[in-house]
Amino acid sequence: MDQAAVKKRVVGVDISLEETTYAVVDAKGDIFAKKSFPTNDYPDVHGFVSALSGHILDLVEQNGGYETIRAVGISAPSASYMTGCIINSANLPWKGVIPLAAMLRGRLGLAVAVANDAHAIALGEHAFGCAHGMQNFVLITLGSGMGSCFFSNGVAHQGNDGMGGEIGHTCVALDGRQCGCGNHGCLETYTGARGIVQTARELMSETAEPSLMRGVEELTPKMITAFCEQGDKLAQEVYRRTGEVLGMGLANYASLVDPEAFIFAGGVSKAGDWLLEPAKKAFESYVFPNISGHVQFLLSELDDETHDVLGASVLAWEAKEYSLFK
Repeated sequence: MDQAAVKKRVVGVDISLEETTYAVVDAKGDIFAKKSFPTNDYPDVHGFVSALSGHILDLVEQNGGYETIRAVGISAPSASYMTGCIINSANLPWKGVIPLAAMLRGRLGLAVAVANDAHAIALGEHAFGCAHGMQNFVLITLGSGMGSCFFSNGVAHQGNDGMGGEIGHTCVALDGRQCGCGNHGCLETYTGARGIVQTARELMSETAEPSLMRGVEELTPKMITAFCEQGDKLAQEVYRRTGEVLGMGLANYASLVDPEAFIFAGGVSKAGDWLLEPAKKAFESYVFPNISGHVQFLLSELDDETHDVLGASVLAWEAKEYSLFK
């Protein structure tokens, strides 16, 4: 085989609510170039796909050329690896079924693989992060919502339609909070960013106790974490309550799949022990006793700015090569 003809790079793309990031990556996980643009600038998915295609082609041509790229991998909320579609996303602006892989493949002339963001991050953790060498683990994403992917015997579990692992949309409270998916009482309505802020608002309405959170109009989990570090007892109670619900949900998960570890990624996970210590305590209280004491709680060691595109790049390497120009 002509070594010069071997394609040694892929493009990894992460679509989040606020920002879409894309990068040229090699098989070792080295990122040669990375850029981003606001997702919300494109309320129409056709405009988004057109913009993303153009951005990818520009970046590729500036960094080695089209002929060096094997495939494109995309991480997105509510995406199915099996269909290549984003399906009824609760948080993205595009509703219904979006055949994203097919739309981009037609524009780029390259293989395109699409997967749920938690699936993609789990692939990155398995290849480059703290899950390297693990066969049975669960990757938990905590951000705007809550997602997961679990590896069983070294393989990511997809389910029948590629929707496996939607832990954020399991019910933890009868007649609980309204979720963006249409149901009530979903776990992510308590553990996602908006849910945590709602817990803070509810807590402040229950008591007159002083708190740095009071009077903050645009409260965020990051601010609440900072207030915890400053000794704010009410802020600490927000994460204690959040951790208790999180631990219960994870106990149910572990009782079903018996993982070696839960690995946490995403902005909310940066609360660290303020969230994970009460979560671990609740987990040990609720989990099947034979599993108690055997599951690690770990924070992702991959850089926040790159773990999504790295995971998407692993997805791209797994895609069957395709080109319109062969």
